[in-house]
Amino acid sequence: MLVLKCSMKLQMLEKMLRWSFPESLKVYGAVMNINRGNPFRNEVVVDSWPDFKAVITRPQKEVDGCGFFIFVSKRSTACGVKSLACCLEQPALLGQQRRSWHRTWTIPSWHFLPNTLSVLSLRMDPKLKLACLDISHASLLSKTWSRGGNPRSQKYLANLICCFPSVCVLDDNGYPLSWSLTDQFSTMIHGYTLPEHRRKGYSRLVATTLAKKLHSCGFPAQG
Repeated sequence: MLVLKCSMKLQMLEKMLRWSFPESLKVYGAVMNINRGNPFRNEVVVDSWPDFKAVITRPQKEVDGCGFFIFVSKRSTACGVKSLACCLEQPALLGQQRRSWHRTWTIPSWHFLPNTLSVLSLRMDPKLKLACLDISHASLLSKTWSRGGNPRSQKYLANLICCFPSVCVLDDNGYPLSWSLTDQFSTMIHGYTLPEHRRKGYSRLVATTLAKKLHSCGFPAQG
């Protein structure tokens, strides 16, 4: 397994992964963010270069992170996939020791195409407005997240807010009523609307606005 550190190779990989949409979307999103400043300090591992059959994105050794995404090329044989799976059960082979990993295989997910994004004409209360989330909103997001409610989740959400695009509906006091974030894999996540404000079209408005924002930055919108 090889860790890709060369910026030119990483840019080449980004272009090559586009040919394998939608299966490669999450790994592609991670590589895009690595090529654009790498705010979450991830790295890329391939089985070979340039004729790779598997791509793994993961946190760097010194980063306190968990979870990684894997893209397996259609050119991989069943034997090759089995061999890769065996490697993943031995973190030392991936250069990661004494770490508990959450393994997630990339599967096709929905994504917007630029010419299919509809323009929503939602009549909102004039007191409400569309805006980006602020780091001060991280506490609320953590409380409403099923895995949240602890300092680590709040820090994670605050980092997402600071590093990646987000959209929310704010009331006249600047309090979020509905929102969605983007993570380090360029995935639209944490979509949520407060119970008392549901069935008003806010979620659709937020999701569509965020998808358009991602496309304007060159990212595929996925979730």
